[in-house]
Amino acid sequence: MAEQGINGILLIENQYFPQISFYKTLIKSEKVCFERMEHYQKVSFRNRCYIAGPNGMILLSVPLMKGKNQRTIMKDVRISNDEPWQSLHWKTLTSAYRRSPYFEYFEPELEALYEKKFEFLFDWNLACFDFANGALGISPVVETTDIYNKDYSADPTVLDLRDKMHPGAAEEPAAEYTQVFGERTGFLPNLSILDLLFCEGKRGLELLK
Repeated sequence: MAEQGINGILLIENQYFPQISFYKTLIKSEKVCFERMEHYQKVSFRNRCYIAGPNGMILLSVPLMKGKNQRTIMKDVRISNDEPWQSLHWKTLTSAYRRSPYFEYFEPELEALYEKKFEFLFDWNLACFDFANGALGISPVVETTDIYNKDYSADPTVLDLRDKMHPGAAEEPAAEYTQVFGERTGFLPNLSILDLLFCEGKRGLELLK
């Protein structure tokens, strides 16, 4: 990764199967540092991602203990496993992507991930991040914060994108690829990295570049 680095350290919140724009920035960075000492922010990609369905985007949301209005340090945010959310998410992914070219290739490992229980959202997101990296064929250097620093403007080596990538944020144009329901919905940009993986496999890395 270092030879591609133009952004130095990418500082960003830890997300659930991050969107494509996240990975476009990641592969141009020398390392990624996940913020774990911030307070949880609702309406963000910390516990949600979007995939493509026959009628448009589908939201996958991880349920949390105390709900979404908590003011808990991110590293301490607990997942609510009282409902079978992992099973529901997996069934949704299977239904949406069974016809995609590369779903079966990634299915065994991904299904095993969705069968593993996690207590903390941060740990679940890291596991999803590791899966996606392996599927893309990249191995970024990963760090996490130990203290919360509000302002990194004095450090030119840090690209601070915390809370810059969120639902509703402006998106830069991205290379289009063939999506499962594209003929029906038109191209849906900047979905979860899973959409790119299932549709393009490891070629997805070339599209990100």
